[in-house]
Amino acid sequence: MEIREGSFSEALEVLRGLPEFDPLLSTDHYVERMANKPKLIAIAWVEEKPVGCKIAYDRFEDGTLYSWLGGVIPKYRKMGLAKKMADFQEKWALENGFSAIRFKTLNRHKAMLTFAINNGFQIYNVKPKDEIENYRIELIKDLK
Repeated sequence: MEIREGSFSEALEVLRGLPEFDPLLSTDHYVERMANKPKLIAIAWVEEKPVGCKIAYDRFEDGTLYSWLGGVIPKYRKMGLAKKMADFQEKWALENGFSAIRFKTLNRHKAMLTFAINNGFQIYNVKPKDEIENYRIELIKDLK
């Protein structure tokens, strides 16, 4: 297994295999949101097949890197790929002048919440939605 920077088309191949992102929005939506901004597209490879991704960009222009989209195809979970991609992203963020990483997830994504908290993220905001499972949980990790 290997983690390296990749293309949006490789990331899209992974995102299509993630049940959490069904359905995906148009490719243009994703590309336009990151246009002209510093960004990282990290891809996890197993046997030369992209099986995980982490897409982050400078959304807020405040020194934090926004970890926007990512995940590991279910068949390849529990292999440590998410942790390796998170470590890769943190190293990239520090090398590119970011002081923190933040992201949001839904309350129903318990595995993601547990992963984030176990990796040093802290909850800094909760945005209620219709059902408690759909509450938005915002997390941040200071890198310095």
